[in-house]
Amino acid sequence: MLFLKRVSQGKFLHTPLERKQHMSYQALYRVWRPQRFDEIVGQQVITTTLKNALITNQTSHAYLFTGPRGTGKTSAAKIFAKAINCHYLKDGEPCNECDTCKAITNGQLNDVIEIDAASNNGVEEIRDIRDKAKYAPTQADYKVYIIDEVHMLSTGAFNALLKTLEEPPANVVFILATTEPHKIPLTIISRTQRFDFRRISADESFGRMKFILDQKQVEYDEQALWVIARAAEGGMRDALSILDQALSFSDNQITVDNALLVTGSVTKQLLHQYLQQVSDHQSGPALETMQSILGAGKDGQRFIEDLISFVRDLLLYQEAPELINVESTGLSEQDYKALAEKIDSSVLYQMIDQLNEIQQEMRFTTHPDVYLEVLTVKLSQLNASSTGATAISDPSPQIEQLQDTVSKLQQEITQLQQQPVKQPQAAESKPTPKRTSSSQTIKVNLSKVYPILEAATKDDLVKLRDIWGDMLNMLSVPQRALLHVSKPVAASPQGVIVAFDYGFLYQKAVTDDMLETDMENDLKKLIGEARSIVYVPNDQWPTIRQNFISQHDLNRPSTSTKEVEDEDDATDIDEPKEETNDSNDDKMVTEAQKLFGNDIVEVKND
Repeated sequence: MLFLKRVSQGKFLHTPLERKQHMSYQALYRVWRPQRFDEIVGQQVITTTLKNALITNQTSHAYLFTGPRGTGKTSAAKIFAKAINCHYLKDGEPCNECDTCKAITNGQLNDVIEIDAASNNGVEEIRDIRDKAKYAPTQADYKVYIIDEVHMLSTGAFNALLKTLEEPPANVVFILATTEPHKIPLTIISRTQRFDFRRISADESFGRMKFILDQKQVEYDEQALWVIARAAEGGMRDALSILDQALSFSDNQITVDNALLVTGSVTKQLLHQYLQQVSDHQSGPALETMQSILGAGKDGQRFIEDLISFVRDLLLYQEAPELINVESTGLSEQDYKALAEKIDSSVLYQMIDQLNEIQQEMRFTTHPDVYLEVLTVKLSQLNASSTGATAISDPSPQIEQLQDTVSKLQQEITQLQQQPVKQPQAAESKPTPKRTSSSQTIKVNLSKVYPILEAATKDDLVKLRDIWGDMLNMLSVPQRALLHVSKPVAASPQGVIVAFDYGFLYQKAVTDDMLETDMENDLKKLIGEARSIVYVPNDQWPTIRQNFISQHDLNRPSTSTKEVEDEDDATDIDEPKEETNDSNDDKMVTEAQKLFGNDIVEVKND
C-alpha cells in the first residue's frame, strides 16, 4: 500500500510544481498543463516543426491551431509565446526558469495577451487589438496575441483582423486557435501557418495518466485507466477531468468499478454477454442483460457508444488482429476469437447501421429504454431475417450450382451453333421438329395464367418491374442465378407472370416449390401485398397472350389447358380474328395496350 504525502489542508504536493506556492486545490488538467513542447501528448509532428522554426529563427507572424477540444492547442500557443521570448532557449524549448517564462506561465506578462473570441467577438474589440498591436512590447521581445475560439468572431471583426494580418507590425505574433476551422474565412487562413492537432489515441492518454498517477503516488488499476482513456474520445483534457472525478469519488484510489461509474460506461464482459446473446437470437436473455445494465445506472447513449466501439473492434479483429490491443479491452484473446469466428462480418455491418440509427433517434427522447428494447429485438433477428448474410457464409455449394448452370447453357449454345452445319438437309434430319418437340413437352398451366391476365394492368407491371431487382437481391445466390434470364411480363393485383428465356430453366423453376414460396414472401415484404407467381416459357408467351386477347375480344368461354396447349386448336382460335371488321381490330389493339402496355404490344398490318 502506497502512502501519500499530504499538507495540512489535505492537498497533495506535486513534485514537478514545487516552484509554485501552495494554494487551494486545482484540477489535474491545470496542474499538469504542459510547460514544454515535449510534454504535449500526441502532437509530435507539430511540436517538432515549431521547435525547428524557433531554433532556425524562421517563425511566422501568424499561426492557426485547429483540432478537437483538449488536444493541446492553447497549451502549445502559450509554450510558443514563452519560447519565442526566452533568452535561454535550448533545443527549441523554453527554460521555464527565467523571469519572462515564469511571468508567462503565471499569466502576468502584459506582452502576452490571451483573448476569448466567444465573449470578445465584436468589431470594437478587434480594432482595439489592432491599435495596440502597433506599440512595441514593453517587457518581452515579442508581443503575442492568443485568440481562442477565433471562429466566433463576427464578419466585421474578421475584416478588421485581416488588415493587421496583411501588414503585421514588427515584433507581433498572432496565434489563432479554433475547433471549427471551416467557419474561418479563407482570406484569414491563407495568411497564417496552419497546424491541425489530431485526436489523442487511447494509448497516449493511458500513458500520460499513468505518468501523473505515478508522480502523485496514487494506487490505480490499469484497466480503469483504459476505461477513462476510451471515454475521453481523443481529448487529453477530458481524460484528466474524468480522472480527477474518479479520484474524488474513490478517495484517491482508481478502480475499474469507480471508473465505470464515473464515465457511465459498461464493462466489456457485459457487452460480450449481450452481443453473444443477440447473435444467438436469444432476445429474452439479451433484454434482461440490457435491463441490468440500465438498472445499474449506466447511460443509454454511452451503452450505444460502447457497443459500437466493441463491434468495430470485432470487425478490425476479423481483418487484422494485430490492430487491436486486446489487453486494453478487458477481454481475453479467446473471447475475441470466439466472437469473431461466430458472427459474420455482414451481420456486424448491419449491427452498426442499427446502432447508428437508434443513436440518432435517442437524442430527442425521454424514454431511451424503449429504444434500447426495440434495438435488442432487432439485433436478435438480424441473422435470421437476413438471407444475404446466411447465403454467403459458405459459398462452395452456390458456386458449384452456378458452374453447373453455366455448363448447361454452354452446351445448349453449342448444340444450336452446330445444328445447321451438322444436318444441312432439313428433310432428312429434321432438326427443327426435334427442337419444337422438346418445346411442346413444356406444359403451361393456363388455368393459372388467364385469371392474372383478366385483371392485368400496365401500372401493376411497371410496379413489379421497378422492384424486381430488389426482390432478386433478397433471394439466395442459386435462386438469383436461376432467375437471371427471366422477367415479369404481366401483372395484376393478384399475381405476376414470369417468362423464362430458356426452357430448361423454366422447367427447373416449375419444380422448385421453395423458389415460388420465397419469391411470394419477398414480394409481400416489398409491396405489402400477397401475389401468386406463375411461370411461362418466353417463346410461348406471345402465343398465350394473343390467344387470350382473341378469346377475350370475342367473349368466348375460357378454353381448357389441353385445348390451348394443342397447336392445331390454337390456330383455330386465331382464325376468327381475320373475319372481324376494322372496329373489332381497333378494339383488340386497345384492349392489348391496356393489358400489357404500349411498349410491349406491336401492331403490324397484313
